[in-house]
This record gives sequence, C-alpha cells and structure tokens, in this order.
Amino acid sequence: MNINIRKAVEADSNKIWVLMEQLAVFEKYINSFAITPDIVKESGFRKSPPDFYCLVAEDQEAIAGILVYYFLPYTAQNRPAIYMKELYVDENYRGHKIGEQLMQALKEEAVSQKCAQIKWTVAPWNKAGQRFYERLGS
Repeated sequence: MNINIRKAVEADSNKIWVLMEQLAVFEKYINSFAITPDIVKESGFRKSPPDFYCLVAEDQEAIAGILVYYFLPYTAQNRPAIYMKELYVDENYRGHKIGEQLMQALKEEAVSQKCAQIKWTVAPWNKAGQRFYERLGS
C-alpha cells in the first residue's frame, strides 16, 4: 500500500470531517459531536492562525487517516509544544502502520518548529491505543 503523508489543505475539509465523525463514534461521544464540514474549513484553514492543524495519510483513492494537532506556544521550557488532539485511521486501512507514519510526521513537525515536546492523552478504556503509543516508546 502506497501511503502519502502530507499537511491537509482546505479541499480536504469534508474528508477530514468524515474521519472526525468516525472517531466520535469510536470514542463514544457522537451524541455531543458538534463539528461540521464548514467548521473544519473555517477553523482549520480560513482562520489565521488556525485553531488546529492536520496531517493526512492518503492513498490514490482516499484519505486513510488524520492527525489533528495544535501548538501550545508557552511552556516551562520557553519553547512551544505540540498537543496531538486526534489520531484516527479508517478501519479499512488499519494494520498498515499508517498511525506510525502520521506520528513520525508529527515528530518531524515538532522538530521543525523547535518544540520541546509532543503531548497527548489516550482514553483509559482504549487499550489498543495505549499499546500503540507504548510501541512507539511513550
């Protein structure tokens, strides 16, 4: 499988939203999910600075995964940090190390922005997610 990791562009908004909605179902907060494709477009691509940034994993046919993040500009190290808000890979694409590729791209973004660290949380019930991050060394 040939996967390309890149920064999202405004034209990706609807596809990003679909994966955000799938994540809301997976994490069981779909009943309070208030994001729309227009919110993704406005908040992520038209606002300056944007409320969030997004990396996408794509093959020739679809966006297979997303990683949504934002910067924490002020930390105790007086260097920015990245907070990873969402990492989601469409279930049809799991098992191909796409999550690892997205995390590697985030690491590269952190280095290029001189960030002191990458932060995230994982739900206590998400044992597969916890194992994933442990495999990455966290």
